[in-house]
Order: sequence, then structure tokens, then C-alpha cells
Amino acid sequence: EAQRRGIEVQVDDAEGGLFTLSQGGRRIRCRESLSDLTSAVSMTLCQDKRLTHRAFARANLRQPAQRLAGSAEDNACFLAEHSSLVVKPVDGEQGQGVAVDLRSAEAVEESIARARQFDSRVLLESYHPGQDLRIVVIGYEVVAAAIRHPASVVGDGVHCIGAPIETQSRRRQAATGDESRIPLDAETQRTLHDAGYDYSSVLPTGTRLAVRKTANLHTGGTLEDVTARLHPTLAEAAIQAARALEIAVVGLDLLVPAADQPDYVLIEANERVGLANHEPQPTAERFIDLLFPLSRAHL
Repeated sequence: EAQRRGIEVQVDDAEGGLFTLSQGGRRIRCRESLSDLTSAVSMTLCQDKRLTHRAFARANLRQPAQRLAGSAEDNACFLAEHSSLVVKPVDGEQGQGVAVDLRSAEAVEESIARARQFDSRVLLESYHPGQDLRIVVIGYEVVAAAIRHPASVVGDGVHCIGAPIETQSRRRQAATGDESRIPLDAETQRTLHDAGYDYSSVLPTGTRLAVRKTANLHTGGTLEDVTARLHPTLAEAAIQAARALEIAVVGLDLLVPAADQPDYVLIEANERVGLANHEPQPTAERFIDLLFPLSRAHL
């Protein structure tokens, strides 16, 4: 998109996603969709989920109850208060170390131990069922919205569940250049157990089973574009959230009953958004509009 507008593109580190855009006297460095226009403070507000939560609270946005994991006794009290919990590292991305819909003290403690592999600080949040909605805000306007569906497999009545999981995972890896796969980890195993299965179970023919409870693309999730039917209340909440963080390019994660209904719980903000995931919405165009507003005159 930048090259189409005559903006010079210099790839600084392809593996790290680093590049520099230049036009006239303007020069902006980027790491994927993160740019020089995102301040260090705004980035920190996204990365530290405790700070994110407090910023959203000040903006009166709806979100889960949250606390730092503490003693087993304190964690069990929080579980008793909310009946089901989410465990996540304070600073994490791509769904790493996240466990969802935990209903026993034992499961909570096991998930806390796994989350500590990614950050010594671990958060507990009240669990809220719903569809996983990602809203992309650029320049404080909603540009794209998509429901993210968890990785799932369909049974054939013959093979063990582990086989279609591996097949689906290979397909996702091939389609995304190795960026997306279904991990055969404790979280996938817990999801299967909660549904009454394990890796050696044979899923009946035609039965679809979600094998993860989180819908991150990096763990095999898929996107369904819902931009055209996004409820205005959800769009406004996403814009308010972006303004609360003072970040011009951000992906907001919400749990919703449906994209065309006003109810929501805001759960996270992501300073580095996968713009290409939302095609055919004009994410790249709006990103370059923001970085080089004068370039629109040349279109």
C-alpha cells in the first residue's frame, strides 16, 4: 500500500517485521502495525494488563473483575466469588499462558504455574462466556471487526481425535506460513477432557468439537468478518477504549453474545494488530492514511 502511493519502503529486519517508510521529509519506523506514532506509555498500557484494566475502569467501560494471583487460599476465594475464572500472564501475547473457564481450585493453580512460564506475575479474571470479537481501531475510527472462532475439528468416526487435530494444525501452518497451529499442550488436553474426550477418543462422524477455549489465530483460531453488522455500542466502546489508552492503532478484544448486539465485556488491548488478517477490510489503507495523511491526495 505504501509503495502504491510512492512511499519509499526499506525493510530493516524481515524476520523481526521491522521496516521504515519515507516520503518527502517524513520518516516513520514500524514493527508490523506498531509505529513511531505509538508512544512508549500507550504501549505499556496495553502490555501490562493491570494498567489496561485500570485505564478502562476510569473510562467506565465494562470488563471482568480482576486481581493478581496470590495464595492458593486467596485464589480459591476469588474462584468461589465468580464460579469460573480466566488465568493469564500480566504481560503476554498470542494467547500464550492463557487458560479459560477454570472451575476448580486445582485447575486454577495448575494454570497459574503454566502462566508463570511467560511472566512471574499472573492475573485472575472472572470468566464471561461469549464470542471472541476483535475490533481494529485506526485513527480512533473502527476499520474492521471479526469474530474469532476457536480451533475445532470434525470427527470421521474412525480416527482418534489427535489425528484430525494434527491434520488441521498442518493446514493452518501451511496457510499462515507457520504462524498458526493447534498446540498439543495442557490447555488443548483440558479442553478435550472438559468435553468428555481425550486424544485417543474417536469423535463420531460429522461431530464438530472445539479443541481450544481461546480463539487466538496463533493457536489455530479462524476469523469471520463482522464489520458490516457491528453494533454501534460495540464500535463506540472500542473507540472509547482506544482514547483511554491514547493509542491510534489498536486491536480491542471483547466477549459478546453476538456482533450485532450491544452487550459486551472488554478483556484486552493489543498494540500490535495483525492488519492482514482482516482483509478485505481496508486496514492497510487506513494505516498508511494515519502515517502519511498527505499521501491520500495522490490516490
